[in-house]
Amino acid sequence: MNVAEVMTPQVDLADPNTKIVNAARKMREDDVGALPVGENDRLIGMVTDRDIAMRGVAAEGASGNIAVREVMSERVFYCFDDEPVERAGELMAEHQVHRLPVLNRDKRLVGIVSLADLARSGDEGERASIKALKGISEPTGVPRR
Repeated sequence: MNVAEVMTPQVDLADPNTKIVNAARKMREDDVGALPVGENDRLIGMVTDRDIAMRGVAAEGASGNIAVREVMSERVFYCFDDEPVERAGELMAEHQVHRLPVLNRDKRLVGIVSLADLARSGDEGERASIKALKGISEPTGVPRR
């Protein structure tokens, strides 16, 4: 089973200059915990609800008017839509992330795949999600950015 078969194809892309308050509202409207961030037709980061809470709202002197680019994670891990779901699970485990942007071979964003997507996708996906969850849960002792 390929990632394209289990991913969510409707994905909103956040502009890096969007204020975090607006990104948070978009997440609430879409009932999602993360938004890919794009600029000049390229994926440049991911912003999660945790990024907004910890790096934005909880940071000293921060307000909801700071830009997404100031709180987003710049290291973006992704998978391709034609890869097997097992590969998505491996990447999630290796990089300790709960979701991955999905790109086509032209490196264009075509969706997002989450740990929950894998878990709901049958035997292959369930095995991939278990492997991913084990990797995600490993303590690293290193704060992520």
